Amino acid sequence: MQWANFLAKEAATNGLSLEQTAAFTKYFQTENLGKTKVKLASELNFDVAAFTKWVGEIYDKFAQNNPEFATFNNRDKLEKLQAYLSAKYNSELDVLKPLAAMKLFKSLVVRERLQQEAWVARRICKFLGYLPLALELVGRYLDKMPDLSLETLLKRLEKKRVEHELVVNANSLMPDEYGIVEAFELSWEQLDGNAQSFGYLLSLCALADIPLSVETVEDDKKQELNEKAIADLLELHLLQQKSKGIYRLNPQIRQLFRMKLDKSSEADEAKTKFAVMMLEVAKLIPQQLNPEDILNLTPHIPHITEVATHLSEYLDDENLITLFTKLAWFYQGQGLYQQAEPWLQRCLELTQNRLTLEHIDVATSLNNLALLYETTGRYKEAEPLLEQALALRKRLLGEEHTDVATSLSYLALIYESTGRYSEAEPLYQQALELWKRLVGEEHPHVATSLNNLGALYCYTRRYSEAEPLLKQALKLRKRLLGDNHPDVATSLNNLAQLYESTGSYKQAEPLYQQALELSKRLLGNNHPDVAISLNNLAALYRYTRRYRKAKPLFEKALKICERTLGISHPTTMTVRANYASFLREAYH
Repeated sequence: MQWANFLAKEAATNGLSLEQTAAFTKYFQTENLGKTKVKLASELNFDVAAFTKWVGEIYDKFAQNNPEFATFNNRDKLEKLQAYLSAKYNSELDVLKPLAAMKLFKSLVVRERLQQEAWVARRICKFLGYLPLALELVGRYLDKMPDLSLETLLKRLEKKRVEHELVVNANSLMPDEYGIVEAFELSWEQLDGNAQSFGYLLSLCALADIPLSVETVEDDKKQELNEKAIADLLELHLLQQKSKGIYRLNPQIRQLFRMKLDKSSEADEAKTKFAVMMLEVAKLIPQQLNPEDILNLTPHIPHITEVATHLSEYLDDENLITLFTKLAWFYQGQGLYQQAEPWLQRCLELTQNRLTLEHIDVATSLNNLALLYETTGRYKEAEPLLEQALALRKRLLGEEHTDVATSLSYLALIYESTGRYSEAEPLYQQALELWKRLVGEEHPHVATSLNNLGALYCYTRRYSEAEPLLKQALKLRKRLLGDNHPDVATSLNNLAQLYESTGSYKQAEPLYQQALELSKRLLGNNHPDVAISLNNLAALYRYTRRYRKAKPLFEKALKICERTLGISHPTTMTVRANYASFLREAYH
């Protein structure tokens, strides 16, 4: 693989933008490796401070995928990147010594064949550039051809080199990778059309473990064809099995499969099929994730991301918003808001450009991005987006629509979060009445509206008005959603806050405890909602002077908030202030 191709692959793998990729492939050319930051900046006519900033941005992208980078300080970033790239490039080439290559070849080929043509075997190893991948491919190929002489094999390889030299040069492959190309070509010819088509699809996967569960295919014939394709690819070493249902595709094989795809008449069909497959997986991502969801979905995320990044044009207009929203949910559901934000921003950008500004999916995209901003305390950014979404929904759907009710609730939430209670109340009331008219009294959205209005009354100390609404919301949620649902935990928390605010600590404590245990069970131990429950219970222990119980809960809550929301998020600052106030009270 040529160095430039290697850099381009690393840029894609580590999520560099198009501008960053262009600069990255220029600044990290082989002749620049080993140069200091000052020297390189000078040669590139770059301001040292600006170059340092740029290197830091690139470094941070790589550090996300390579945790060991985080242990290096700023002055080592360029040096570390240079060393990392050189080491990885050399490891991927993985050229063996002649004797080691011959030893590997012997382990792959029946001894009698080697004894009869030992000299030819050495020539084959040399022809293949002593590359273990090429040797593995040729060894598996020979297994399928028990009567083929090594001399004939070598002639076939030589013929492939002549036939494909133009293709190889056009794709900038270096001579020391030629052996893989010819070995691959021989293996490719052994595949039937079904296995080749399967290889096309694999080439569209991300450079990550690939989950292939043929049992989920409902059509028996398709299941059998998939099983055969996987078996054929495994037999020829074009695919490796890591564990049950999990496979790996060598990066060089992936590139060669992709080259075959791009030259085939099936390219658009395969890309559309792959995009649709990943869309169907993405549809399984719920807005509220539990630990089992995260475990099951994580292997699929890199491949869904590949579609979102490179193949979104192969999604139809109706499903464009779904893929990006679901991908964002995967991260939002774990409190990973920084990773969710780019997908929601990209979703808004794509819907506006592709569907026109007056489209209902644009309103939904505005709404989704605004909710992320609200969750992360960026109320000024959220408010105009929600106002746009509400106006657009009214214009496209009319006043009497569920989406309008949703927008009213979310805009009210922003007003409430910024202390504008008098503006929030009429919107909450409108949303509640609208939901009742549209879906009836017995509906989760009605319960949410009751809860929202009740919480607002609680914040404004109108406790007698708040209590019946919060109780009604809790009762309705349990009846409609069951006892094990995040919304039930929210209602428990809000009702407990009401009792705490009115000094009814004995009534509040069991509700806080139930809310905390339920949130942990449903969302995992490191979710912002768990932090809120910890903070609330800690505050109750503080008010009742049970300081030893309060301290570890405050500490856990603050740690979770700082990690998931950031140190400057309003919730984090509230928890920090609560903890500081507690420490002053308890230890001074």
